[in-house]
Amino acid sequence: MGGGPVLRALDALPLVDHHCHGVVTADLSREEFEDLITEGGSWPGSSSFDSPVGVAVRRHCAPLLDLPRHASADDYLARRAGLGWGEVHRRLLAAAGTDVFCVDTGYAPERLSTPAELAVAAGGTAFEVVRLESVAESVAARGVEPGEYADGFRVAALEAVRRPGVVAVKSVAAYRTGFDLDPARPSDAQVAEAARHWLAGGGRLADPVLVRHLLWTAVDLGLPLQLHVGLGDNDIRLHRSDPAHLTDWLHLTAGTIPVLLLHCWPYQRQAAYLATVFEQVYLDVGLALHFVGPARSRAVLEEALEITPFRKLLYSSDAYGVAEFHFLGALAFRRGLAGLLQDRVDADELDLPDALRVAEWAGAHNARQVYRLPGTS
Repeated sequence: MGGGPVLRALDALPLVDHHCHGVVTADLSREEFEDLITEGGSWPGSSSFDSPVGVAVRRHCAPLLDLPRHASADDYLARRAGLGWGEVHRRLLAAAGTDVFCVDTGYAPERLSTPAELAVAAGGTAFEVVRLESVAESVAARGVEPGEYADGFRVAALEAVRRPGVVAVKSVAAYRTGFDLDPARPSDAQVAEAARHWLAGGGRLADPVLVRHLLWTAVDLGLPLQLHVGLGDNDIRLHRSDPAHLTDWLHLTAGTIPVLLLHCWPYQRQAAYLATVFEQVYLDVGLALHFVGPARSRAVLEEALEITPFRKLLYSSDAYGVAEFHFLGALAFRRGLAGLLQDRVDADELDLPDALRVAEWAGAHNARQVYRLPGTS
């Protein structure tokens, strides 16, 4: 891995994590911890520690808990329990060096920290990202007539985004339908008919017409829209989450809102293409970075940056549940990006001031600009 002045600059840079979640505000059993460090769940006879991310936790997080590098899983979990969740969070979040968190509050089966609580633990600032599927499902849960669903959702979404500290909205359409949708805005009659079927059957929002309506409502709201892309748990159909399916919709929505493609692995090259040819598209490779670990983060970032304009790459961790992921995401991003930029400087393909500027843009400035965060010039 390359180091030198680029790594020193990135290590000193307070990051803007433009998409993450809270941490569980309770001590965790071994089973609970192992479930949270994998997208696939823990299976009998196996351990989530026997994976790239499990190795990374033992290698890079253990010293922050006063353990030797590569401490055993048993020792790691015992030390974590002995310190208590509050102290573990404080140490790992401080070590991440993240100054600003944009927190998705729409998925919380566990008791997660609020954006404000996360900010206090990290000594930083937090903002909220509203998950639109959660808003739609809350409208359905309160009871609404099919013909009134569209207006009910619009009003509820407007109320949600007007809360103090909200800077963006998010959709998990990749999970619910995939992106191979009719790109056109659905008619009122189509929305009412789809709502009739959904409301009669109940359950989560997964109707293609209503998902299209949700995406177009996001355009109307005017805030940046985050879209989950690629890597996720087994609820996702990976081939349908290829962002290239969004091409026609991006043509139709050109000139409206920023569209942030989250995570992207293994479609970082498709996302890079979209960021190159559409003014409103940006991307990150969060989530993938802590799962591949610092040892392979450079490879993912290199593919993401093959053609991406430097103003279009952002940092996110997509950390959820455990503060280890906030730390590992930041560590992997810094090391991976520093290594590839420093090698380009050393090969005279990039001069050092340009490399430092790219590092600062990706780690903080690009997100501050897109989300119009306070203090942005």
